[in-house]
Amino acid sequence: MRTTHDTVRAAFRDECTALGDVLRELTPADLDRPTDCPPWAVRDLVAHVHAGAGRLTGMLAAPAPPRAEVDAAGYFGAAKFAPQVDRDRVDSARRQAREATDPAGIAAAFDRDWRAADAAVARQSVDRVVRTRHGDAMALTEFLVTRVVEVGVHGLDLAAALGREPWLTPTAAEVVATLLTGGRAVPPELGWDRLTVLRKATGRDPLTGRERTALGAAGLRLLAFGG
Repeated sequence: MRTTHDTVRAAFRDECTALGDVLRELTPADLDRPTDCPPWAVRDLVAHVHAGAGRLTGMLAAPAPPRAEVDAAGYFGAAKFAPQVDRDRVDSARRQAREATDPAGIAAAFDRDWRAADAAVARQSVDRVVRTRHGDAMALTEFLVTRVVEVGVHGLDLAAALGREPWLTPTAAEVVATLLTGGRAVPPELGWDRLTVLRKATGRDPLTGRERTALGAAGLRLLAFGG
């Protein structure tokens, strides 16, 4: 599968739809479950994903920068994980989560906002450039890849917190895995599927010594968030 604009947009829609289905099934008690993204509980992590999924609506209403300067891989550089940026990200999600106590309302608001973002994307040309809240000028398609990463990877965190099997969709798995591997094939002897690539590359599952050796022998360096 090529990572085209249509491919990425389909992945965004698929993954947001899957997450929305899960959110509609949550109970108030589920919202207080701890996650592997401390200090966030489920309600905080959902608020973070919600904000990220809906962000393009405002970005596309702003003037377009003249040219893209950062791609999706560059977006996840060390600057995004600097201590102050990380604190702001954590605190922002917790503030938003305090206002969200009804699971049905949370699910409805998420659906409304990601669909509004998708509709805003549909009205743009594929060569549109946007400016992120960090000041990066990015091609629309590249930024949309980062949205698929946010919804897909944090979906794994939510699944773990809720005691559910991961619901990662095939389209999102393909887009995120392509980003994490730079589009290169993972050594077949590792036997990794797309879900394993995501878990290993994002630190959800640690790499073993054998896996590091195989990746090194293949000259494959997985994109590590913050690295």
